[in-house]
Amino acid sequence: MGAGGRRVEEVRTALKAVVLVGGEGTRLRPLTETIPKPLLPLMGRPFLHFVLDHLLANGIHEAILSSPYLEEAFSQFIEDRHGDPKITWVTEPEPLGTGGAVLNALDMVDGSFFVLNGDILTDLDLQAMLASHEANSAAATISTIRVEDARPFGLVVTGENARVLEFREKPADPMPGDINAGTYLLEPEALEGFPRAVDRSIEREVFPKMIERRLGVFAFPSQAYWLDLGTPEKYLRAHFDMIEGKIGPKRFSGPVVDESARVDRRAQLGRWVVIGPRAEVMSEAEVDESVLLEGSRVGARSKVRRSILGPGARVGEGALVTSTIVAEGAEVPDGASVVDEKVRAGNS
Repeated sequence: MGAGGRRVEEVRTALKAVVLVGGEGTRLRPLTETIPKPLLPLMGRPFLHFVLDHLLANGIHEAILSSPYLEEAFSQFIEDRHGDPKITWVTEPEPLGTGGAVLNALDMVDGSFFVLNGDILTDLDLQAMLASHEANSAAATISTIRVEDARPFGLVVTGENARVLEFREKPADPMPGDINAGTYLLEPEALEGFPRAVDRSIEREVFPKMIERRLGVFAFPSQAYWLDLGTPEKYLRAHFDMIEGKIGPKRFSGPVVDESARVDRRAQLGRWVVIGPRAEVMSEAEVDESVLLEGSRVGARSKVRRSILGPGARVGEGALVTSTIVAEGAEVPDGASVVDEKVRAGNS
């Protein structure tokens, strides 16, 4: 029986997930210069909690993680995370890319296993994906999402029965199409022959090689909620969508203000605002479409719009901050106007 053709009972007892958390989050700098992208707070919790909770809700009880970038930050997260799913950490001394990281974790799996990008917010039905994988006796199943403009992503081209035929580069002009949604289900034997400890891309190298070998690579199209948190705009959008109830079992009534935060009664907060622990918004300040992380502060009469304030960041009095990231511990001076900038500590 070929890759993916095991009996259902055997597959289900071995199901684990490799979560790719090694990216440096370059588009979210300077926030990600001190906080790994998967640990950026979403609604006050490190985002990786949402990924692990999603696995648990789909019956997956072990997650394998590795990252060479800010590895020490994950140690505290793992220590704080209790219960299911169990976390197994695999040391990755050098960056291995998405494909290399998966190959590096192969000794930790013993059957079909999921791979998830650690910066994707989704409610994809993993059990339905597993059923599709088994029905196709697949070597690899790739989740796909239909988008109206595929330029930022590239296209997944499929044939009969959703079999993947090729991966196309990002189109030059706007066009709709199916894109790789960053969740995979793989058979270990389908990865045999790929050298380990080598930096490689699963999307650009491993999957095309599987197709070339005529292994069964299939798409799993869905209409699930899907958002890549890789840009400031998408990071903010994730918060706003949770406020609007588009994803997650818990409904939030915006603005969302942590019980330990302090907002002056004369301050104005828009609906799409999240104020983190011990953050402060002073008198006559206005905050809209923004996220203030732990311990940040907006001074009196300042206006903050479509922006992210990192932990301990400071906006002085009478300042205007628009479409800007203020790094952990950075400061915007009194009366300053910053638009579409990245404010680093020491560069205020």
